[in-house]
Amino acid sequence: MTAAAPPNLGKELFSPPSDGISNLRFSNHSDLLLVSSWDKSARLYDASLNVLKGELIHGAPVLDCCFHDDSSGFSACADNKVRRLVFNYNREDILGSHDAPVRCVEYSYATGQVITGSWDKTLKCWDPRGASGQERSLVGTYAQPERVYSMSLSGNHLVVATAGRHVNIYDIRNMSQPEQRRESSLKYQTRCVRCYPNGLGYALSSVEGRVAMEFFDLSEAGQSKKYAFKCHRKSEAGKDIVYPVNAIAFHPIYGTFATGGCDGYVNVWDGNNKKRLYQYSKYPTSIAALSFSRDGKLLAVASSYTYEEGQKSHEPDAVFVRSVNEIEVKPKPKVVPNAAT
Repeated sequence: MTAAAPPNLGKELFSPPSDGISNLRFSNHSDLLLVSSWDKSARLYDASLNVLKGELIHGAPVLDCCFHDDSSGFSACADNKVRRLVFNYNREDILGSHDAPVRCVEYSYATGQVITGSWDKTLKCWDPRGASGQERSLVGTYAQPERVYSMSLSGNHLVVATAGRHVNIYDIRNMSQPEQRRESSLKYQTRCVRCYPNGLGYALSSVEGRVAMEFFDLSEAGQSKKYAFKCHRKSEAGKDIVYPVNAIAFHPIYGTFATGGCDGYVNVWDGNNKKRLYQYSKYPTSIAALSFSRDGKLLAVASSYTYEEGQKSHEPDAVFVRSVNEIEVKPKPKVVPNAAT
């Protein structure tokens, strides 16, 4: 009897983080991958060559990271600090700090600013060109209704999801107040928010196995397009077992998107046609983060237990990079019934 072929999870990266993976992101310019972790590290990999190119150790768990260019980036840390990471010089600069752990960081190529969201219930904008020293680099502080849990930037739209199911939508050219203040259309805590690549709206996921597809346009026609759907759940002995949806990543070419849940599955969805396109083989543990490469040909998957069931023995934290086939992510054309002749 032949053994079943092992599931194709993709290429596992060497030298993975030794504790929970908080986020991972591909560069906008190459196949470099930035990974942040609770092991206090920010790591830079060449995902194509499977090489660890750099590692910077922080004073506390790193809760988020983003690129500036291919040799530098920014990190959000549980020691309340915001750092610029310069990998080719193995150096970090502190841009400034919040009054509580920093949960989210984004870099705006349009404005040249770094935007951070914290559990201190504020957003802060920083100018990284200012020399080290908070007075020179802090551009503004903006109060939020609750602790910031997730954030996404697309063009000039910044979407901020906080505790208490609040969602604030900003135009980053005028951060003085949100353009829109919303409440999540999902009943349970928000896990992840990600803007559509076309800039028309955002997807938001919750701890209760659902994703909401939202639109910025407040007209009746615009709002009529929004919907939510169930995912990352299974029936067992007549009961529905529901898993948090930790991660959302949009395909840069086709606008379809992947979701990752605590069930260890990555699903790919066609949001326009409201269909699931693909489900990858199950990963060893929870999916903590997802990112498509700039050309959509690679998908990075963080297989990393997210402690939704408390302290327990679990599979090692790992980063898998899989080659994406077009059939997995390309929307299928709608079948139009032949008109009666």
